[in-house]
Amino acid sequence: MKAPTLEAFRREQQEEEDRETRSTARERAMSEEADKRRRIIGANTSEELPQDVLVVVSKLKAYVKARSGMNTSDAVAEVLSSKIRKLCDAAIEVAHADGRKTLLDRDFK
Repeated sequence: MKAPTLEAFRREQQEEEDRETRSTARERAMSEEADKRRRIIGANTSEELPQDVLVVVSKLKAYVKARSGMNTSDAVAEVLSSKIRKLCDAAIEVAHADGRKTLLDRDFK
């Protein structure tokens, strides 16, 4: 096998460099497009967010009664809902940082 001529070698090097440039440009374009699709758009202010109770009160009261024999105040549901919202907000940030649109159980750890 013969070594390529200097001209053939330079042409081969230039072709390889051109392929890498096209590949890098294509990857960058695909990455930018993926980032555009990944953007999470949500409510910006707490006024726009629903403030519904996030727990099933009857299930909560049944659990507390079975576990301890105690009764549960109605105000407990609102406090727990607030804590759940804070946990969800933190998990949303973790999922967003990972570039996902789906919350996973590991986001709450």
